[in-house]
Amino acid sequence: MTKRDIVVSISSETGLVQQDVAKVVQRTLELIREAVSTGKTVELRNFGVFEVKVRKARIGRNPNAPEKDVRIPPRSVVKFKPGKEMRDEVLKLSPEAVELPAQNPN
Repeated sequence: MTKRDIVVSISSETGLVQQDVAKVVQRTLELIREAVSTGKTVELRNFGVFEVKVRKARIGRNPNAPEKDVRIPPRSVVKFKPGKEMRDEVLKLSPEAVELPAQNPN
C-alpha cells in the first residue's frame, strides 16, 4: 500500500477532495518524522510507537576479509513497536497470506 492508496481510500470513504486529504496525510507524516528526528517518541494509540534507540558500538567482520575486525560506531535508529490491535491482527495472518517484496535480481 502506498501513500497514494491511503489518500484515495480516505477520500472515497469521507467524500473529501483527494488534494486536501493528501495535504493532511503528508503533514501527518512530516510531523512524525520531525518528532522522531529530534529524539522524541511518537505514540499513536491502537497503532504503535515510533521511538529512537541507540545501537551500541560493536565489532563487525568483513565477509571478504574475515581476519580483519571492523569497528562499527554507535548510532541512532528508528524503531517501531506495533500496538496491541495491530499485533493481534498480524498474528492471525497465515504465512501464505503475506505478500513478499519482489526479489532484486542483482
